[in-house]
Amino acid sequence: MSYSKEAKPSIPVLYEDNHLLVVVKPPGIPSQEDETGDPDMLTLLKEDLKLRHNKPGNVFLGLVHRLDRPVGGAMMFAKTSKAASRLSESVRSRRFDKSYIAVVHGTPKAREGRLKHYLSKDAKRNVVTVYDSPAADAKEAILDYRVIAHHAGFTLVAVKLHTGRSHQIRAQMAKIGCPLVADLKYGAPKSAGITDIALWSTLVGAAHPTTKEWVQFHSAPSGSPPWAWWESHHLESAWQLFQGESEGGLI
Repeated sequence: MSYSKEAKPSIPVLYEDNHLLVVVKPPGIPSQEDETGDPDMLTLLKEDLKLRHNKPGNVFLGLVHRLDRPVGGAMMFAKTSKAASRLSESVRSRRFDKSYIAVVHGTPKAREGRLKHYLSKDAKRNVVTVYDSPAADAKEAILDYRVIAHHAGFTLVAVKLHTGRSHQIRAQMAKIGCPLVADLKYGAPKSAGITDIALWSTLVGAAHPTTKEWVQFHSAPSGSPPWAWWESHHLESAWQLFQGESEGGLI
């Protein structure tokens, strides 16, 4: 899915205070401006803040983490430079929670496990190569996954990221023989009627940049395929599977 330059997609707000803005990113929108010139999250949200709060001049909004263009779900932004600095440090120190659900082809050999690979990105082709051992210019990538349910040769999995590499979940799941539905870039066959890759950001969590209290926000995808293949409780409760395991102190 893509949006024209004239389109103004609706972006639901999950939470907002003086320091944080947490929203549901629609699939098909870039996290920030790219070469396409299509509407992007950062620009759209700045425009929205300016209008809603009647702010003169430029509006500050810091991009704390990214979601690939085809991916939707919970996304956190910083409304002040102090919040941006502190949240960015949380990301660097791996004290920023990111959990996802994905629909993959086939079934992982183990019902749950940790994947550790080394990823190298070809920026010109916008594709990631996955290595089993350290390689030149490759960065360590770690995630945990758990199988939630099965349906007609597909598997719904919950994923917790420990690193935030480009295309990480897509590339690592494909490496173990389970590419995400509709992810043609990483080997998935075409799926009739499905255009966005089957990956959704279900949870973001971090220490609040000023109160230091742990805050978390979650989102479930809409009922269109491939998400319509699963019971609603599977989609809505997936983010809870890694409760108590957060590096940020989530209990």
